[in-house]
Amino acid sequence: MTATLEVAGLHMSVGRGRAAVPILRGVDLSVAPGEVLGLVGESGAGKSMVGRTVLDLLPGSARVTAGTVRYRGRDLLAMPVAERRRLLGAKIALIPQDPMTALNPVHRIGRQVTDVLRLHLALSKAEALARAEALLDSVHIRNPARVLRQYPHELSGGMRQRVLIAIAFACDPDLIVADEPTTALDVTVQRQILRLLKEMQGRADTAILFVTHDLGVVAKICDRVTVIHAGRILEAGLTADLFAAPQHPYTQALFAATPRYDQPADALHPIPPELLSRLWAEAHAQDRGEAGT
Repeated sequence: MTATLEVAGLHMSVGRGRAAVPILRGVDLSVAPGEVLGLVGESGAGKSMVGRTVLDLLPGSARVTAGTVRYRGRDLLAMPVAERRRLLGAKIALIPQDPMTALNPVHRIGRQVTDVLRLHLALSKAEALARAEALLDSVHIRNPARVLRQYPHELSGGMRQRVLIAIAFACDPDLIVADEPTTALDVTVQRQILRLLKEMQGRADTAILFVTHDLGVVAKICDRVTVIHAGRILEAGLTADLFAAPQHPYTQALFAATPRYDQPADALHPIPPELLSRLWAEAHAQDRGEAGT
């Protein structure tokens, strides 16, 4: 079976010439149809940059220097711009990180949902509005007709995230990049959103690349998990296997640094500085080796 998403040997740098800083160093991962893959790492590990590369949302100073990003067997990086844009938002969608800022504050919710439908599905205004109402109902928003007439500031953070999930699933995508979609939410709302996301994903059999720093979230929603640090993949496997017996010292350190309700606070251990120093030294050694070839 062809993977929905397959990233192979992906290298990406930010800057130009000698000032270019490597961000991704040979990233390999794949997401099968209907699978949720968690991409886990600290802030600055490069996990969001992987998602941005898939979505063609890299900053202007970023440059992919090697590797492929294949969607259903076709390399997105080699695809004509117009063709790639037709896929983005329709077959490849995004659930952004912060629901408080992701929606346009000057447009009503209805316009922001129907614009996606009219652009990618060529629906009439009436057809798009009816589908938008059905989408909001599918994400368990009460009185969706009223919500479509409201502005983002009139909705809570949880409701805004539900709207963003509805927009992501609007065109029945094959792949969704969820970039830390629960970070800005409190724990109770986070649980509701994760349950909703899993429900929607299971109903549509959509593949999800779930970018997060939260191992607790990974345990709740992901089938497999990939651990990234300094733009390098350190460990990957089934979620249950990795949680039961993490192999890489960095993964073990992440678990030790994660708060748990069944352990006292003094049982937490920060990631050892000597381990981080060694990992960064390995990353820089890799950079020098590739520069010399």
